[in-house]
Amino acid sequence: MPRLSEVIAALDTLWPPERAEGWDAVGTVCGDPDQEITRVLFAVDPVRDIVDEAVKLGVNLLVTHHPLYLRGTTTVAADTFKGRVVHTLIKNDIALHVAHTNADRADPGVSDALAGALDLRVVRPLVPDPTDPEGRRGLGRVCELDHPLTVRELAERAAGRLPATAQGIRVAGDPEAVVRTVAVSGGSGDSLFDDVRAAGVDAFLTADLRHHPASEARAHSPLALLDAAHWATEWPWCELAAAQLDEISDRKGWGLRVHVSKTVTDPWTAHAASTETSNAMGAPN
Repeated sequence: MPRLSEVIAALDTLWPPERAEGWDAVGTVCGDPDQEITRVLFAVDPVRDIVDEAVKLGVNLLVTHHPLYLRGTTTVAADTFKGRVVHTLIKNDIALHVAHTNADRADPGVSDALAGALDLRVVRPLVPDPTDPEGRRGLGRVCELDHPLTVRELAERAAGRLPATAQGIRVAGDPEAVVRTVAVSGGSGDSLFDDVRAAGVDAFLTADLRHHPASEARAHSPLALLDAAHWATEWPWCELAAAQLDEISDRKGWGLRVHVSKTVTDPWTAHAASTETSNAMGAPN
């Protein structure tokens, strides 16, 4: 069986840590480089439910998209949420490795997986990586649909293909407008509006759209906006990443057992649709 250091070296060929954004915290959080690895679990969030699942499955390595410590810490005391995660991982000989913005910019990466889940044909990166002479790496993807859809139909496709969440898919724009091209970006995407407008697409599907950037984007152009749950737009990458590690394991004869967590770690748990009646303050809902 491979050692942790060998598996991490293989993962670093898929998502080189030097390609992460400068503010990011990627790489191995905990784990003994000489430990043998037999089972690996992929998930979006390094939260307690996922760690408990890793313990139950008997995995030796947990790979997550989101960092555990993005801004650093001064304690891993077990009476803190993140400290408890670290203690549980170490007590059960489970290593934790993070691939975040280096996986976003990869070829294939997070947005390729999102496009694949929606049956979109990737044309090019939305924000190309200037260090890639082939022009395949970068943030987001510009895509084409297999046939034109209305905004409403595209939203319904996204709601049906992405993991179910309380939020579902929010839409800004004419639901009956026709969409032929769409930009996608897994995770928070409202910092990319200038690039989306420059791409000349009909719609933009991403997550975490805020009021003011979305309002300004709609004022600039008839661009349709589809806002999905952050976790849902990044979960397809887990399946892609697991398949990539499976291929490496088969090629090297490692015989790894690779799992993808289906535990929903989106923080929102319920949704109540607005009514058309006025509230007590007199403002319309």
